[in-house]
Amino acid sequence: MDRFDDSPETALRWYSDGKPTALATVVETWGSAPRRVGAQLVIGGDGRIEGSVSGGCVEGAVVVEALEAIDEGEARLLEFGVSDEDAFAVGLACGGTIRVLVEPVGKVLPEPMLRELVQARAQREPVAYEVNIETGHRALRRNAYPERLRMDRSGFEEDGQTFVAVHNPPLRLIIVGAVHIAQALVPMARIAGYDPAIVDPREAFASSERFPGETILTDWPDEAVAKLGMDSRTAVVLLTHDPKLDDPALQSALQAGFFYIGALGSTRTHAKRVARMKEAGFTEAQIAHIHGPIGLDIGAASPSEIAVAILAQMTAVLRGKA
Repeated sequence: MDRFDDSPETALRWYSDGKPTALATVVETWGSAPRRVGAQLVIGGDGRIEGSVSGGCVEGAVVVEALEAIDEGEARLLEFGVSDEDAFAVGLACGGTIRVLVEPVGKVLPEPMLRELVQARAQREPVAYEVNIETGHRALRRNAYPERLRMDRSGFEEDGQTFVAVHNPPLRLIIVGAVHIAQALVPMARIAGYDPAIVDPREAFASSERFPGETILTDWPDEAVAKLGMDSRTAVVLLTHDPKLDDPALQSALQAGFFYIGALGSTRTHAKRVARMKEAGFTEAQIAHIHGPIGLDIGAASPSEIAVAILAQMTAVLRGKA
């Protein structure tokens, strides 16, 4: 599973240590590739590598080309035809074509630009790296390519020359209420690529025994949400049924840029929740961001089924389908 690929950070660290370094990026590939467009491999001048651009069938050739590119100080756009035999070896049904852009750091990919990219990633700021493979023009774009950022989709623009690499921060999920549904939702969210955090001031619920190895905060929910941070790559799910716990977190969420806000409860419970938010001064447009009753209507009954419905709705909202 692809999580937060730290290739840019590795490339910057190696280069800053005085080691010649190149960054190789998948720019096109066949449909069922083991690595997505945008996947990266870092190559050191001493032959060290970190990351991956395929399941292993082209890495060796990419390394050879990258070492030559480092010596020459020029970018290279590589294209490999992958045979059916090689494709099958890495778990594909058939072969195809993979294109990889190799950029030596410093001579081609400016070190200040790479450093700026790493800083943006550290600050959980979505950013797009843009390179024109014909002219060599490179830039970091903020507040651009909203559809690509929303879909986590790197690739070429319609001109066939401008490649856009999406750098989104990892998805996060804040769960208020360490209840049975949360116990089912946390492992499902991890599989889907989220970093979950459980918030509940009731220590009997928010225990490491119930959530082994997970981030648990026993602060009051609004304080915990502020501590965890609020941005467009974060979802918040309210599961306590208790307004004293849910409402403080909900009010913080409505003031932030969370991409998803979901609250457990019946239609009647949600109507009361809406009334409380109106009394608190929130507009109808803000309140409309709350998904309540939470989750897609799939007839879920058990905690695990409700967790499936919640995660499905989160995905639909993230990808613009709901």
